Amino acid sequence: MKKQLLAVAVVSAATASTGALARDTINIVGSSTVFPFATAVAEQFGNTTDFPTPKIESTGSGGGMKLFCAGVGVEHPDITNASRRMKVSEFEQCQENGVDEVVEVKIGYDGIAMANSKESDQLELSPRDVWLALAKDVPNPEGGEELVANPYKTWQDVNPDLPNVAIEVLGPPPTSGTRDAFAELAMESGCKSFDWIKAMKSEDKDQYKAVCHAVREDGPYVEAGENDNLIVQKLEANPDAVGIFGFSFLDQNSDKLQGSKIDGVAPTFESIASGEYPVSRSLYFYVKKAHVGTVPGIEEYVTEFTSDKAWGPEGYLADKGLIPLPEDMRADVAKAVQSMEPMSSPN
Repeated sequence: MKKQLLAVAVVSAATASTGALARDTINIVGSSTVFPFATAVAEQFGNTTDFPTPKIESTGSGGGMKLFCAGVGVEHPDITNASRRMKVSEFEQCQENGVDEVVEVKIGYDGIAMANSKESDQLELSPRDVWLALAKDVPNPEGGEELVANPYKTWQDVNPDLPNVAIEVLGPPPTSGTRDAFAELAMESGCKSFDWIKAMKSEDKDQYKAVCHAVREDGPYVEAGENDNLIVQKLEANPDAVGIFGFSFLDQNSDKLQGSKIDGVAPTFESIASGEYPVSRSLYFYVKKAHVGTVPGIEEYVTEFTSDKAWGPEGYLADKGLIPLPEDMRADVAKAVQSMEPMSSPN
């Protein structure tokens, strides 16, 4: 009897130390942009292996990181998808909670599209137009180096060459990696076109970021949640509205929507792959190494995702709008993933 109790105690201790037993289905959270790619891989994985199809939740990149970094164990996700790189603060949160070995997998590129209904004219915007339309505070239209609450109501108020229609932009919430990337790539680019604001960066980086990244809250920008399909439906209902989402959603709805040109370049597979389209970003997922070998199938799922038949130029993810990494980069990432090499701090 004592031996039996000792055996139970040893098993219980092992369960506590790995914290990831008693679950046979991979649990994935994170980015709404990466969600359709991860779903395609999960379905292929479930259909072609003996493992259950992974469970995937679209929580947004920030929400996914919070869940992923909360700890090791059956109650925590195994993988989180992200439409931006893990932040230093998130990496540190992982470390503090015992998630001390995280494997980073860069899967490809995506463009952030501003799009409207094909029933309207295609917009041609500069990053400066975008920032002036959506920023919380903007330079005083009457001149001087002073910021005022955004007074612009129509696109024509922002730029006389743009249509005289109300600014209504449906976009992601602060928890979204798309929102983070849009702020950095589009908003900040337009913001620093004003030399006196650009100078803030060297004087007060926090103030500069607050000015450039803050989105107005007086109505023209509407947070549409993490459901990009809902944005597509609203754009169909209101041809004057503009939506912000990953290129893959534009690509999947190209019969209804058209991408706005940014600095004269439309969001296309080719312009994003070449780097010509200015509002493009890298996509990732992150694996909790402590769960590998404990929750069954994680290594096999990652192998499927990083196979040429999935993420290659002719792979099934390209059909869904993923812009593949260059061949040498895919080889490097796949090699690092096969050895489950943990990342260092993303400084």
